[in-house]
Amino acid sequence: MKKAIRISSVIWLILILALMYVPILILAVYSFTEATTVGGNLGGFSFDNYINLMKNDELRAMIFGTLALALGSALIATVLGTLGAVGAHYSKRLKKTMINAANEIPVVNADVVTGFSICVLLIILLGISKDSYVPLVIGHTVLSAPFVYLSITPKLKQLDNSLYEAALDLGASPAKALFKVVLPQLIPSILSGFMLAVTLSLDDYFITTYTKPSAFDTISTYVVNATKGSQTSVKTALWALSTLIFVLVVTVVVCMNLLSRRDNHKEAKKDERA
Repeated sequence: MKKAIRISSVIWLILILALMYVPILILAVYSFTEATTVGGNLGGFSFDNYINLMKNDELRAMIFGTLALALGSALIATVLGTLGAVGAHYSKRLKKTMINAANEIPVVNADVVTGFSICVLLIILLGISKDSYVPLVIGHTVLSAPFVYLSITPKLKQLDNSLYEAALDLGASPAKALFKVVLPQLIPSILSGFMLAVTLSLDDYFITTYTKPSAFDTISTYVVNATKGSQTSVKTALWALSTLIFVLVVTVVVCMNLLSRRDNHKEAKKDERA
């Protein structure tokens, strides 16, 4: 009975992984061919899609703009999310509960509602021009900051609060104790939150649609518009872009896991010596 359950669990896991990754692998294969449609004739092996991706000025501008937006908004979201998580952790129970509840609202709220609300508040009521990029940056920050908060909160619960109190007893100011004692221990969680914020920004469509300038496109909005057009070279170049993004994400995840494993190994060695 246990063996049958184990086998069924393995089969179920393989099925889920296949549904998640096989479509991406198929797209990656087609990106290295002369095919014009996924599912069509593969043709010969070719790097034309990747060459078109690098040569097309419109695609390059869209990619650089998307990366600049993702990195900039993720940096702001990481600072705000980290400060919010640390502040809530050292607050009294009532304040902590209120902050946690307020942080959960953007997480469970639909992106289309968040995007439309930001559009109404900043563009319609306050009169901020969409061409200033301010609504767009604020929208992506609002989207990402709560997830940074959630990435850091579990690590804060694992910290030894006596270290912070000891730093205060030894004469350190609260700010110095924060930067010298607390934040260094949060670096892995902060990096994870930052990468999650970058991913969320790259993936967002609804908030971007409501807040972006008319002449600006991110990868998500550009892909949606490109699939409605008839430029085959652009569509196939986007296959190459999707493949590169997937490879980059996998590389970052593997590197972060290796670094985390190395840090855990070092901590285990320190504990053995102690």
